[in-house]
Amino acid sequence: MIKRFGSLFAGHIDLGDMGQDATPANDRRYSNDELAGVFQKAEDMAIAMDRLGYDSFWMAEHHFQHEGYECIPNLPLFFVHLAHVTEKLRFGCGFNVAPMWHPIRLAEDFAAADILTKGRCIFGVGRGYHSREVESLGAVLLDAEANRDLFEEQVEIILKAFHQESFSHSGKNYELPAKVPYRGYEVEEVTLVPRPVNQPVECWQPIVSANPRGLDFMAKHGMKGIVGGGSALMAERPIIAFKEANARAGRDLALGQNLCLGLNFHIAETREKAIREATPFFEEHLKLFAPLGMVPMRPEQLARVGERGAWEEMNIPSLERAVETGSWYCGPPEGFVAYMQELQDRFPGLEDVNVQSSMGTPLNVMVEQLEAFATDVMPHFGG
Repeated sequence: MIKRFGSLFAGHIDLGDMGQDATPANDRRYSNDELAGVFQKAEDMAIAMDRLGYDSFWMAEHHFQHEGYECIPNLPLFFVHLAHVTEKLRFGCGFNVAPMWHPIRLAEDFAAADILTKGRCIFGVGRGYHSREVESLGAVLLDAEANRDLFEEQVEIILKAFHQESFSHSGKNYELPAKVPYRGYEVEEVTLVPRPVNQPVECWQPIVSANPRGLDFMAKHGMKGIVGGGSALMAERPIIAFKEANARAGRDLALGQNLCLGLNFHIAETREKAIREATPFFEEHLKLFAPLGMVPMRPEQLARVGERGAWEEMNIPSLERAVETGSWYCGPPEGFVAYMQELQDRFPGLEDVNVQSSMGTPLNVMVEQLEAFATDVMPHFGG
């Protein structure tokens, strides 16, 4: 049964013009003051969500994005501030991009945030998908196998650091601790100081490809998963595969258990009005994510998705089509209630849902949508 609601904010500023005929993604550039405004935008959203009774507010870590799309570089640091301007809302790392960190430094930063926020931070890690940031910060992304090897070793180190009073590690990428003399003895183990005090620390990871190796790794360590909206959700494959991977690890989960589903939505009086209002935001979302491989398209469509005036000619997917396939919800609140009740019936173990506006949505619209959902949809679900 669905019990908790959150929202994901990737960290975009208010962009100004939006949609297929607006500024191409690669041509966007904003001033430092405009980019820094993302922090006030997120704070305004957090205060509204805290007031409205949401459980969690998830944000993404990214770097170098002068285009204005994903502009928050350090989640634990920002969450310490947000915890001081809210009362109950929890804050989810969705996600710390582990390959861009030394695993001990990431574990230390989260532990400090866990203590300073009194347990209101949720730990999450991902492998990354922007070559510009991952490769520039000294890690590997273009070699997918090396990226996964590095990521899995980093997560193992972080979980040891969180849950063991002292630990050591010997692997392909790390030897911890350094085997050196120290004040008269040979170092064999180290301790994370301090460790998180709110134990056990949950660890979340995005589920995108539902690769068996990745799911088996998650199941081995008892990690939880976030499944975004779109065709992957509608096909149910990642959700079923996650349950099967946990069964292989000896853990019997109900379908949807230990998962959070991310749902893109826009509420209005009618379906047609909601689609009309949200279309520019949906199109901006495609302009950013399709070239990164996050939206299924044919190569010839991808080649022209950033080109003004090319969408109709190339038959690039529309928001109306996304609504028809069920990968987005646009319409009145009562329809969204029915949509989510169907998800609840299909996935009886599901307890967590994130509802989110599309990339590019202005602050005032995002807050209006969060208020509409909290007022007209959330009361129909328990928790």
